[in-house]
Amino acid sequence: MNWFSAPEYWLGARVLERGVAAIYLVAFVAAARQFRPLIGERGMLPVPGYLAKRSFWRAPSIFQLRYSDRLFAAVAWFGAALSAAMVGGLDLVPLWASVLMWATLWVLYLSIVNVGQTWYGFGWESLLLETGFLMIFLGNGQVAPPVLTLWLVRWLLFRVEFGAGLIKMRGDSCWRDLSCLDYHHETQPMPGPLSWFFHHLPRPLHRIEVAGNHFAQLVVPFGLFAPQPVASIAAAVIVVTQLWLVASGNFAWLNWLTIFLAFGAVDEASVAVLVRVHRPAVPDPPLWFAVSVIVVGALMLGLSYWPARNMLSPGQRMNASFNAFHLCNTYGAFGSISRIRQEVVIEGTADATIGDETVWQEYEFKGKPTALRRLPRQFAPYHLRLDWLMWFAAISPGYALAWMTPFLHRLLRNDPATLKLLRRNPFPDSPPRYVRAQLYKYRYTTPAELRRDHAWWHRTLIGSYVPAMSLPGRLPAQDQ
Repeated sequence: MNWFSAPEYWLGARVLERGVAAIYLVAFVAAARQFRPLIGERGMLPVPGYLAKRSFWRAPSIFQLRYSDRLFAAVAWFGAALSAAMVGGLDLVPLWASVLMWATLWVLYLSIVNVGQTWYGFGWESLLLETGFLMIFLGNGQVAPPVLTLWLVRWLLFRVEFGAGLIKMRGDSCWRDLSCLDYHHETQPMPGPLSWFFHHLPRPLHRIEVAGNHFAQLVVPFGLFAPQPVASIAAAVIVVTQLWLVASGNFAWLNWLTIFLAFGAVDEASVAVLVRVHRPAVPDPPLWFAVSVIVVGALMLGLSYWPARNMLSPGQRMNASFNAFHLCNTYGAFGSISRIRQEVVIEGTADATIGDETVWQEYEFKGKPTALRRLPRQFAPYHLRLDWLMWFAAISPGYALAWMTPFLHRLLRNDPATLKLLRRNPFPDSPPRYVRAQLYKYRYTTPAELRRDHAWWHRTLIGSYVPAMSLPGRLPAQDQ
């Protein structure tokens, strides 16, 4: 390692770059497949109306110049194609071209996030943008990675892990008495196929899990700034704990992106302990690239004041951006843990009037629990935006004020784009006459109940969430 470049981190930097390109690919594909019913011209929260009230500096986006669904689709699919090309071919292009490609991806995804509104209000959106911005200045396989960029990667990873650890210790008391995982695997936003089994682990093991989480998030991150091999060991601990989270639930690309960031702290001597490493001879980056890295380093140092102050503050904010370009953000998750799981279940009926004999049929979502006998699926790193917002809506109706009624109206019209967000539409031939939303309490079945009923969930009705409604012009429900 010299004062500017670190060729011994060449392999870790390549893993990081390819991993980020893969996450970009997933993010752009998810945007292309889901945007029309969510934020399209006729979506639940249309982009044109949103941008009409915001200047470029409040929501920097290429869509400030012009918006159409066709343009959004072109941007998303072009971003996906460019990401796919970069997953395998980044080392084949000159440095200036790789810089341009990374910058293009960042501008395109920033443009999407800044018009995505509540559908894009997740910490991993900012994490992808901040990581993607740093990739512009990491170089490619033809040059040694800059030391300064590698330190910025470690600083980002530190904020992700340490910020998450602090928000837990300052938040719910169950993190301090080590009992949070008695509930979390059951009440998390979108369980995975192994979450039922994680929930039924012995309680003493849950205590060990929580204690291990505190160690990994509050102690280990400081090791990222230590000399080797301590930094690589710290990175390995982070990778292992993130893989545990991948196995236990669906958190979009948060865990995978954290794993790839950890490789930025791994040197080839540490990798060589496990596998043989063949690194090509790579020169230092050219002067123009070195100057740009130094300028960006100074910028990020200045912007780091706000997240550093936030971490030290007793009123720590979770997953907040301090600028519209999503640079130097603050991160954290699950400062509070729900003790019970509530689910909003959407139902429809073809009956002309509502009464005691009305037959209601349920819509089934792709990821969030609805059917009691359906084992939750693994979707991460893909992000099911509607399913995630339905979880928030069950916690508090305030999360759904802006979009729930437009969503139900689209179900009453059998809107094709909206129905693609769902796993099952019980009215394939003609739309329902009425729809409603019911609020249920869900819990995992016990092992005995699973053997007896072949069901992963048990539920009890709490009450009405949205009363039965029909499209304007139809007769109102007589008895809800």
